[in-house]
Amino acid sequence: MSSGGVICVFMDSLVTIDDASLSRFVRNILQAAGVPPRRAELVSDSLVSASLRGVDSHGVHLLPHYMSQIRKGNIDVGTDGRIISESGSCLLYDGEHGFGQCVSAVCCGHAARLARGHGTGMVVARNSNHFGAAAFWAQRISAEGMIGIVMCNASPSVPPWQGRDGRIGTNPLCVSVPSTDTGGWLLDMATTTVALNRIVKAAANGEPCVPAGWATDSDGVPTTDTQVALRGLLMPLGGYKGSGLGLMIEVLCAVLSGGAMSTEVGGLHNLERSMNTSQMFLAIDVTRFVSAQEFQSRMERLIRTVKSARPAPGYNEVLVAGDPEWRSEASRRANGIPIDGALRERLRVLACDSGVEIPDSLRRHP
Repeated sequence: MSSGGVICVFMDSLVTIDDASLSRFVRNILQAAGVPPRRAELVSDSLVSASLRGVDSHGVHLLPHYMSQIRKGNIDVGTDGRIISESGSCLLYDGEHGFGQCVSAVCCGHAARLARGHGTGMVVARNSNHFGAAAFWAQRISAEGMIGIVMCNASPSVPPWQGRDGRIGTNPLCVSVPSTDTGGWLLDMATTTVALNRIVKAAANGEPCVPAGWATDSDGVPTTDTQVALRGLLMPLGGYKGSGLGLMIEVLCAVLSGGAMSTEVGGLHNLERSMNTSQMFLAIDVTRFVSAQEFQSRMERLIRTVKSARPAPGYNEVLVAGDPEWRSEASRRANGIPIDGALRERLRVLACDSGVEIPDSLRRHP
């Protein structure tokens, strides 16, 4: 039993929990660590949103790592950052080591504001932290009726093409368009074959192997051994093309912002220094080009045209970016978010340490 009177029960099997209960639990854990309610709610929303969409590597799985960073003092829970400069449609922002989510929420608001006045709005931020899934922020911009483009640099876990030392990060890229009657289009991708957290999650769950093409060992030799991959490097998506895209994002985020670049960036799993990540938020007002109705109509026609292609052998239909995540969200809202045994145990430890009540659905064995 913890000092807060919470009974700690070991849990080792898969269960499901509804998103409202999980959100409340995450908020309570964060607030117990001194995170103000508004910020705790924002961080919780971003993590649970990713879990709902089936992007578990960027969902509640990240909470224990965030808590470690808070305890180490690498995340300042009391700031949203500040504007450094604003000129026309461009804004430079200092995250002041606050939560990446809190920094991103402010930056998305400024990007949309600037786009309404100038047609486009571009915000670059430095001295930020992990912001969860990039899709959460690109969708925040597209909810304003604009195209949202979000990028971020990350810890140097990826070698440049033909190299064997980590020099850039997974450096995600996300593009979200305003939703249409038939859905929408949401591209959310790392510039590596997979995000680092996919391997971290596999290791936490005791999976001995990861798929070929995900990672190399520390000498740059491809591996499928999970533990070797965890100590090694990630493989860039599409070889030299992914390496080039990753460096492009480094330019648009870190070089432009004056922030940490390449090996200067810390990491979510590195407690020895602040993460110091840089992020870019771009909003494009589609009505400066076509009416909102015409944009929606053309997007729907484009998506219908793409989906009209005959499925290749082994597939029943053609999907576009965003479809699998929206389907996962619908299913998990109806049936609950699955929580595996490894994550349940980590959440149990957080609850015990924080004196926070564990939701019944995380206590029960199925």
